[in-house]
Amino acid sequence: MAQRRGRTLPGGGPADRETEAERARRNFAELLQELRVAQTGIQILFAFLLILAFTPGFDVSEPFLRVVYLVALLAAAGATVLLIGPVPYHRLVFRQRRKPMLVRVAHRMAFGGLALVAVSMVSAILLVVDSILGRGPAIVVSGITGSWFLTLWWVLPVLSRRR
Repeated sequence: MAQRRGRTLPGGGPADRETEAERARRNFAELLQELRVAQTGIQILFAFLLILAFTPGFDVSEPFLRVVYLVALLAAAGATVLLIGPVPYHRLVFRQRRKPMLVRVAHRMAFGGLALVAVSMVSAILLVVDSILGRGPAIVVSGITGSWFLTLWWVLPVLSRRR
């Protein structure tokens, strides 16, 4: 019988403790649930950015807009790769008793993917607002958006971990 140790689940009794294998399974299942939300969003953004280049009114003749568009597109592609990455990784190490290592690698992929989602979204906002309102407002709006991502996705979680 597997030795039970680790964090106590709700209920708190000794029979409610998880083994390392149970914890790894639970952590991987929770991570996959989180990734499902992010994967859909970034796939839609990536598709939008791919289609945008072929839209008749879309003009990236200006070097600044060309760079912003490429940053948005490549960040979306990178985020897509990283957020979907845990699935093929799991398929390749399936039944090899490597779940704790899989959880660590998938966590890193998810974190990197979410960082690239933020870069892609801020760049896409910069691109769109620049075409509608001009460069100055676009920089302000994308800066505010970037600060929201930084605050809600990094600062607040880090602060709550310290408490």
